[in-house]
Amino acid sequence: MSDLAQLESQILADIAAAADEAALEAVRVAALGKKGSISALLATLGKMSPDERKTQGAAINLTKDKVTQALSARRDVLKSAALDARLASETIDVTLPLRETAAEQGRIHPLSQVFEEVNTIFADMGFSIAEGPDIETDDYNFTKLNFPEGHPAREMHDTFFFNPKEDGSRMLLRTHTSPVQVRTMLSQKPPIRVVCPGRTYRIDSDATHTPQFHQVEGLVIDKGSHLGHLKWILHEFCKAFFEVDHINMRFRPSFFPFTEPSLEVDIQCRRDKGEIRFGEGEDWLEILGCGMVHPNVLRACDINPDVYQGFAWGMGIDRIAMLKYGIADLRQLFESDVRWLSHYGFKPLDIPTLAGGLST
Repeated sequence: MSDLAQLESQILADIAAAADEAALEAVRVAALGKKGSISALLATLGKMSPDERKTQGAAINLTKDKVTQALSARRDVLKSAALDARLASETIDVTLPLRETAAEQGRIHPLSQVFEEVNTIFADMGFSIAEGPDIETDDYNFTKLNFPEGHPAREMHDTFFFNPKEDGSRMLLRTHTSPVQVRTMLSQKPPIRVVCPGRTYRIDSDATHTPQFHQVEGLVIDKGSHLGHLKWILHEFCKAFFEVDHINMRFRPSFFPFTEPSLEVDIQCRRDKGEIRFGEGEDWLEILGCGMVHPNVLRACDINPDVYQGFAWGMGIDRIAMLKYGIADLRQLFESDVRWLSHYGFKPLDIPTLAGGLST
């Protein structure tokens, strides 16, 4: 075997033995680089006679072509093997569910969602949203709402009072959002159409009560307002909130210091296997209280009861949230359990609308 044939055989053996692309590149440089073995042979052609150059040049170029082709073929094999190894190490199981993006992993608390649902419904009826401070005066929380002296709600066992001031008066944590109605009547002239959602506080804690809870109250003051208007508003609200086409309601006489006459409202439902369905069945569930605004409340807010009359209602936002979304224990709403929130919570972009639906 000639020296050229031996060199060709050695280079081709090195190419076949190259384990990766880096090793193959080293073989290429050793053979075809500026200082490579084949390049060195090509450099000797200039010193040969024409006949020798013709013979040796053809043989050397043939070896160069064989080496180039072998390098290209081996490079394709190594690239294919590297791709197979990468695919094997980065396998994705396409049968697994798609993971949520970071922006979609957060959840809106059910109470925040229900706040938006309630506001959306009443805003569609033409109501404004009114707000007020959580810390109130005795006058706004009780006196102007026709609570008599000595009423149980004024006692320490029912209401969170602050320490007395120098003049003997005491601030308190509001026991209902009705003080917002008082503030609205004192600052606006009729006609008035507002709903007042917010936090309220009472000294009460068990499986069905918490010291801090949420209410939404509504108020309408006008010259011709009457109970028929009140019934229609509540009926339309319940249909929209519970997302049913029809729901029966019944109104029972009751007593509240700030309304006369006063009514308790029950809605039609069906209890079955631990679930409550609204708009069907023969059972009844109390959901809220309402009535015509007491003339004494109107007078206390500088509104002439001989000219204007109004009606008001109030309901617990926590309660209606539990009824609609099947939450069994009131205390779970305030425990800040991320696992619970991931189950009952709402996606941030699921904004409640009457057109698109309040819940998904």
